[in-house]
Amino acid sequence: MKILMICTEKLPVPPVLGGAIQTYISGTLPHLSKFHDITVLGISDPSLPDQETIDGIHYVRVPGKVFEIYRENVVRYVESNQFDLIHIFNRPRLVMPVRNAAPQSKITLSMHNDMFNPEKIDPEEATAALEQVSNIVTVSDYVGNVIRELYPQASPKIRTIYSGVDTERFLPGNHPKMQKIRKEIRQANGLENKTVILFAGRLSNNKGVDKLVRALPELSKKFKDLALVIVGSKWFSQNDVTDYVAYVRALAKKLPIPVVTTGFVVPDEIQNWFAAADLFVCTSQWQEPLARVHYEAMAAGLPIVTTARGGNPEVILSKENGLIVENPEDPSCFVETLSQILSDKSLMKRMGEKGRELAVSRYKWDRVASELLEVWKQAKEVEQAKTNEEHVVESENDRITEEQPKAVKQAKTNEEHVSESENDKITEEQSKAVKPAKMNEEYVTELENDQIMEKQQKEGTEEPTQDSSTEMDSIHEQIRDKTRRKPFIITSGVSRNRKITKREEKKLKREEKKLKREEKKLKGQKKIAKLEEKLASGEIDKKEYEKELAEIQTKFKLN
Repeated sequence: MKILMICTEKLPVPPVLGGAIQTYISGTLPHLSKFHDITVLGISDPSLPDQETIDGIHYVRVPGKVFEIYRENVVRYVESNQFDLIHIFNRPRLVMPVRNAAPQSKITLSMHNDMFNPEKIDPEEATAALEQVSNIVTVSDYVGNVIRELYPQASPKIRTIYSGVDTERFLPGNHPKMQKIRKEIRQANGLENKTVILFAGRLSNNKGVDKLVRALPELSKKFKDLALVIVGSKWFSQNDVTDYVAYVRALAKKLPIPVVTTGFVVPDEIQNWFAAADLFVCTSQWQEPLARVHYEAMAAGLPIVTTARGGNPEVILSKENGLIVENPEDPSCFVETLSQILSDKSLMKRMGEKGRELAVSRYKWDRVASELLEVWKQAKEVEQAKTNEEHVVESENDRITEEQPKAVKQAKTNEEHVSESENDKITEEQSKAVKPAKMNEEYVTELENDQIMEKQQKEGTEEPTQDSSTEMDSIHEQIRDKTRRKPFIITSGVSRNRKITKREEKKLKREEKKLKREEKKLKGQKKIAKLEEKLASGEIDKKEYEKELAEIQTKFKLN
């Protein structure tokens, strides 16, 4: 099939700036492209051309770091190209615009977090989108269950496909390919002879690395050889110091153990830091869909400590490849859980080995691609079955249409026959009825003439012939009036124009208000995009940018 994969507007593909979705797409493409003609549509980036073809895979990149602008460019591209199937990543709000632009294409959807929540998509639009997609792929049962709770009707379409990892790139530190790299990193950062605890992810309240930092003073009292490595920044490729980043660094400086903060690490080098570590900790405080760092830690042979948040526990076999912190908001819970592993070196080793085994057996990219291929095949089969059903219905309609003239003709013939018989019967009955009526009328006339003649004789007067005739006409008219019947009239209903109900009127007003809000938001986002261009070109400095940005966000209510 000719397939289009639509990425999100946040980061480009390949993942030169990182990103879980971008990594997912790039990991599966070498396997998917063996079976289908694939085009990847994503956001543009200065480091990448707008269009290119690599290993038979077509890459198209369009502007629009703001969703509304990106959506316009996606629709424009889809309208000018034809695809058998369109796979949309994590943007259910793209489904209806894409469906309108490509009414004949099959649409499948990958969900990597809770983008179906009401604050992120209008329920009416969500319902319409779910009706249009053939299948919904989720990265965890947690993500799928959130959709099921909100929209139970979507349940049959939902399938969990866990993400994957490149097990040839993420390798344990004792692997021959990684031993030298591990040694160099540890020497360069004062980590020799240390048990290195690794955190990798964005530095934000949601990710919660501060809870780990706050747990280390107590842990360092029990275990004298600890060190901490924090890999990541506030956002992919951005090393700006936010209040939270400054807070974490301030906490780290007070620790009695070595702490390394790397900032953003390019995706091609991130595996080296996993190889240099001994234990991996995920500190997520929010309902994490399922952080892909779990797969990378397993592939690197690291035991894992993660939180009971969202889908994270789904890849943990307790006490086999890791442990789960039930109350991650409390630093003391990290102290307790980490102590179980740090106090038992043999357990740490077994967990690392089990993690590597699971990564190789369950979480390689070829397995992810195989399951995606099954989903696409199912979408094609469902569409084919639908087409066959429509063909059967059409054939049946043709047969009925063909038979109808014959039936109508026969019915008409029967009707004419019945009418003719009925008319004969009526004529016969009328003939019988008319004869007595005529005789009665003649008798009445004769009787009336006798009465008139008798009256004239008594009065001794002669009335002119025409007067007698006039009186007779009057009597006959009275008789006819009594025998007349009023015609039988069948009345039909009178059609009236349908009025709009109050409910429909309110709905129209809501839609109008929503449209105005969207237009205002889009206008503000376009201004932000222009402002970003000014900043990039050096026309304004960062201070001016932040000032104008705040004004735009306030004016257009974009906060």
